[in-house]
Formats: sequence, C-alpha cells, structure tokens
Amino acid sequence: MGMQRAKSEYAIQTVTNALRVLEAFETDEALGVTELSKRLHLHKNNVFRILATLEEKGWVDQCAQTERYRLGAACVRLGYASARTRSLTRHGRSVLESLSRETGESAHLAVLRGVEVMMLDGVQAAGPLVTGLHLGGTLWPHCTAVGKVLLACGAPDTIERWDRVFASRPLPKATDATILDRDKLLEHLQQVHVQGFALDLEESAPGVVCAAAPVFDATSMPVASIAVSAPASRVDRARLEAEHAPRVVTAANQLSRRLGAPL
Repeated sequence: MGMQRAKSEYAIQTVTNALRVLEAFETDEALGVTELSKRLHLHKNNVFRILATLEEKGWVDQCAQTERYRLGAACVRLGYASARTRSLTRHGRSVLESLSRETGESAHLAVLRGVEVMMLDGVQAAGPLVTGLHLGGTLWPHCTAVGKVLLACGAPDTIERWDRVFASRPLPKATDATILDRDKLLEHLQQVHVQGFALDLEESAPGVVCAAAPVFDATSMPVASIAVSAPASRVDRARLEAEHAPRVVTAANQLSRRLGAPL
C-alpha cells in the first residue's frame, strides 16, 4: 500500500482528467461538453480544452451536426494493438515451446516499438550453456535478427520511417559485427525481404547467433517476429541457416495462420 500511495503523488491531474473523459465513452457512443462536465464534475471550460486536445491528436472526433464527441481513430488503433499483443502471446506460447524443444535452443517472440524492437515473450532452453530471454527489454532492430526481419518485411514505409531517425546520426554499434554502413544495411534488408528470414551473427551480442522470421496477421501485415538464439560456440552460420532458420520459418507460419493470415 505504501508503494501505491507513493506512486499516486506523481499523478498529473490534467492527464487523469483526460483519461476520465475517454473512459466516459465506454457506456455512451457520443457525448457533449455539458454531459461530460456534469458526469465528471469538471468545469465545462476544462472539458472543452481536454476534448480539443484529444481531437487534435485523433483520440476523439466531433460530429459537425450535433457537436457531440465520440472516440476517434487513435483509440481504435490502440485497442487493436492491445488485442493484437494479447493474441500474440496467447497463441504464440505453444509455438515458442515447440520451437525450443525442436531446436534445443531458446525461442523468442518480438515486436517493433517505434525505432526499437521489444522482446515480448520467450522460452529458455534447458542446459548450462543457453542464451537469455531479456523479456520486456528493447534492442536496436538493425543489429538483431528479430528486428531486421520486421524492418525488411514490414509495411513499405517501415524502413523509410526508421531510416529518417538515423539520417543525421550514425547507427548504434552493439558489437564489432554490427552493420554500421547505411547502404550496406539497406542492401542486407533487401536480401532479408527476398529470403523471408534474417540472421544475427554476433551482431547484437558477442557469442550469440540468431535466426528470425516474420509473423503476419489477418491483414497480411507483419506484427511480430519469431526467433531462435544460440551460443555461437555451438551453432555456426551453416547450421543456423540450414537447420534452425527453416524451423523458425515454419513456426512463424504456424503462428501467422493462428492469427488468421491467409498463407
């Protein structure tokens, strides 16, 4: 209880009120300023300013005829993203477990979050020499198999949006094997797109190799990547590409079909 009380001290009242306004639309499709003011016990001017800000960012829309507000496209996108993440972990767990058993190595599920890739779920292999999971952690996409495959197989503007971030600064270096030349990286990503999987040959961490493939949803858009990672001392490039990559692609296709992808 002490921890909760301490955290409440950091609450920003304006943000809290904005969230209360959004929550009010759970029971009503459309609401006006006066209705929200009475229901939430907020001054009408405060409600109007909150709604104006939310409308500017796409969280609510105002009907020109009635001047009432309803939830906007941003809420729909956020709800879809939340449902997609829950669906990924729910359907993906058994696929990860099977992949880890088949390969004897750690299996991972990752998603692209902004300019970073986040490790969403994973199954660690048994044994004294295995790779870690880093659940919830983030990595740079250009030096990881899970990230490279999401950049390469994503929407047409995925690479462009990511590339703009690093247009005026160098690519982050994780190891001596990290691809730092922009042109070489773009060429490499084109190869990844064609072959349908990506390799990480000690590019994100010394002594660790990885193979990853994209996971698609019902709209045929890539929403995640599945991967197997292993110690480089046990799995060389030839074995990674010949044995593990095909299993990873099969696992990714299996999860894609569970998500409704028309493969």
